[in-house]
Amino acid sequence: MDFSAIIPALPGLWIGMITTLELLVLGVCGGVALGTALALMRLSHNKTLAKIAATYVSYFRSIPLLLVITWFYFAVPFVLRWITGVDTPVGAFSSCLVAFVMFEAAYFCEIVRAGIQAIPRGQMGAAYALGMTYGQTMRLVILPQAFRKMTPLLLQQSIILFQDTSLVYTVGLMDLLNAARSRGDILGQPHEFLIFAGLVYFVISFTASRAVKHLQKRLAV
Repeated sequence: MDFSAIIPALPGLWIGMITTLELLVLGVCGGVALGTALALMRLSHNKTLAKIAATYVSYFRSIPLLLVITWFYFAVPFVLRWITGVDTPVGAFSSCLVAFVMFEAAYFCEIVRAGIQAIPRGQMGAAYALGMTYGQTMRLVILPQAFRKMTPLLLQQSIILFQDTSLVYTVGLMDLLNAARSRGDILGQPHEFLIFAGLVYFVISFTASRAVKHLQKRLAV
């Protein structure tokens, strides 16, 4: 094993890491936003909305993420061409981002729903008694408390998403893992570069997991 070639290759690997982090941050933000909307739909008294959200969550939680990434990579350009009538080039990054947002939203939805249901029902009634609307109650009373309770779970799911970003190699997106694999193949040192990439994933995931556990103790009521 000779790891001396990794140091000169760090700039190229850092570019791959930036792609990974961009997918992570945008995927989490989009997934939480869509997941929150789905959670509110599932808790809605409107049976149609609740059924649509439940079907969405059940579907995406029943299929592998790799299939979703591959499907969106080929489907997004086709859908755009069907809508606009012209060929619209869609890069691997955009299609992977859509896949992550759509897939992770199903998991974030259940986390948000559990967080909302953990808030005592009396607080909803108290807010209504003060003259608040449903939207004001959710925005000012329920969701702030719910997000405090579910922050550790949201962060834990984000760590899982960080690990899952490595699946984008299937569509040729140059993330950290793909950058390490490509550089290792070029230099004839695939094992060293893959071991290095694995260590990076381990250090970041392990450190983040420890931080989440510490945060969970701090937020405990």
